[in-house]
Amino acid sequence: MKIIDKNTEFEAYVAQENKIEPKDWMPEDYRKLLIRQISQHAHSEVVGMLPEANWISRAPSLRRKMALLAKIQDEAGHGLYLYGACETLGQEGFTAHRDYTYEQMLQGKAKYSSIFNYPTLSWADIGAIGWLVDGAAIMNQVMLMGNSYGPYARAMVRICKEESFHQRQGYEILMTLCRGTQEQKEMAQRALDRFWWPALMMFGPNDDASPNSQKSMKYRVKRESNDSLRQRFVDVTVPQAQYLGLSIPDPNLHFNETTGHYEFSELPWDEFHEVLAGNGPANKKRLDTKINAQKENRWVKEAALAFAAKEEKTT
Repeated sequence: MKIIDKNTEFEAYVAQENKIEPKDWMPEDYRKLLIRQISQHAHSEVVGMLPEANWISRAPSLRRKMALLAKIQDEAGHGLYLYGACETLGQEGFTAHRDYTYEQMLQGKAKYSSIFNYPTLSWADIGAIGWLVDGAAIMNQVMLMGNSYGPYARAMVRICKEESFHQRQGYEILMTLCRGTQEQKEMAQRALDRFWWPALMMFGPNDDASPNSQKSMKYRVKRESNDSLRQRFVDVTVPQAQYLGLSIPDPNLHFNETTGHYEFSELPWDEFHEVLAGNGPANKKRLDTKINAQKENRWVKEAALAFAAKEEKTT
């Protein structure tokens, strides 16, 4: 790629589905946008491990325990891929080193997906997270495989394959519960009631209130708007709930024969903004857990760095 010295030329270049690589010239606001988006994605992966880790010791069978452990391990790997992709952007006055990026999250200066600030109160919640949360993530992330920044796009290929497995795992948990006792089916319904609206809010604010989304689409990082993705998620997920025999907790939900889409209520945006502001049910718990882990396990990192330094001197 030739060095581009004008934003309009850059925009035309990415509009032609070309990939930008780390050493290519890029507008500063493009670099800043990517650091923000990729780091938030990485933070979401590593914080998203916590609600599920709460159920490792209480999974109802060895099979379930092993599957949950595998999923959590996948999410740790996703975070690593994404922090690595973000680190390639540490140029032109922006700091994207993974330690710095992670510290921004620990200090509350960088956000992660609001969904992970809700507690998992039952085993059915693990199923709901897999079905709804990972389902929403797939809806968002499949389009990211074609985004304009090469390292991010390539990381998303493997992430999407694994997220697809996670979604099926969650749906299978709920299917098993719904085919069980009445008490188990009621547990599944309560999980759906808890996570339906937070899952819809995962797609972000409505389009007219999301300038970052508009800029991301201009640079071909995102390929579809928040509202478009949210609508597609509802259209796909409602029939899945019906197959399970569960009820979507929205009295206004109905299928519009004219548009071919489900119409649904306005989302509880006041709750969304409260959670983003740090006032969600588990915001403090999530950050405290990560902060304490950094302190208690610092010796592991220091030992690894010391060993690496020693190896470098002897080679």
